[in-house]
Amino acid sequence: MPGQRIVALHGFSQTARCWGPLAARLRGAGFDFSTPDLPGHGDAPEPAADMSTTAAIMAHIGGRATYLGYSFGGRVALRLAVDHPHLVERLVLISATAGIENDTERRERRTADDRLADVIERKGVATFIDEWVQLPLFAGVPERYRFRDERLRNSAAGLAASLRLAGTGAQEPIWHRLPEITMPVLVITGSLDTKFEQLGDRLAACIGSYAERLSITDAGHTAHLEQPEALSRQLLQWLERAEGVTPAEVTPTHDRSEQAER
Repeated sequence: MPGQRIVALHGFSQTARCWGPLAARLRGAGFDFSTPDLPGHGDAPEPAADMSTTAAIMAHIGGRATYLGYSFGGRVALRLAVDHPHLVERLVLISATAGIENDTERRERRTADDRLADVIERKGVATFIDEWVQLPLFAGVPERYRFRDERLRNSAAGLAASLRLAGTGAQEPIWHRLPEITMPVLVITGSLDTKFEQLGDRLAACIGSYAERLSITDAGHTAHLEQPEALSRQLLQWLERAEGVTPAEVTPTHDRSEQAER
C-alpha cells in the first residue's frame, strides 16, 4: 500500500492546498498524495472547461492512480472513471453526484449557476468567498479549515467560467453510465447532509457490487474537514482492503450500519 498514488480533486472555489489533515494523514501513511488544481482554480495552467474536458485534463495530469474527489472534484473524478477507466485503479467520492437528470431542474440549476457566476464577477473573489463559506452547507467546517486565504488565490474569471461550463447545471447527467464502473469505489457522505446521503445511496446502488458505502457520523457536506480523523481512519482501512482487488473479487458491501466514530 505505501507508495501508491492518490490524485485528489478539490471542491469548487477551493485549491489543491485545501485538503487539511487528510493530506497529512495519507502522506504519513506512505501514499503519494497528489493534489492538482482543477481548471479555472488556483495555479492551474488550463482555463475552465466543460465536464468531459475537465475530466480529460485531469486524466492527463494524474495518469493511472486512485482518484479521490470532493463535491465538484467528485463529479470530475466520476466522469473520469467512466471516460478513462483504464487510468482509475480505485475511486473515492466525497459528497458527489452523477448530475441532475430532470431537464427542467437542470435548466433551473444552470440559471442559478449562471447568476452566481455573475455575482462572483461583480463582487469579486473576496466577497464571494466570505459569503460562500457562511452557507449552511458548510456550517460544520472549523474556521481553520475554511482556507479563506488559500481560496483568494482563485480569480473571479476562473471561478465564474468553472460554474458556467462545469457546474451541476451544465453537467451532462451520467447515472446511466454508472454500471460501466468496474473498479473498487468508496462512496462517502456526511450523516448530517441529507441530500447527499440520498445521492450517495443511489450512487452506490447504481454502481452495484463494486461500491462500498460510508456515512460519517456528525459530519455534513465537507466530511473530510469536519471529521478528518474519523474519515481518514476508515479511508485507510478501505484502501488496505481494496489493494490489489480485481473486479472479479469484489463483493457487494452496502451496509451503512458501520459508521465512523466521532
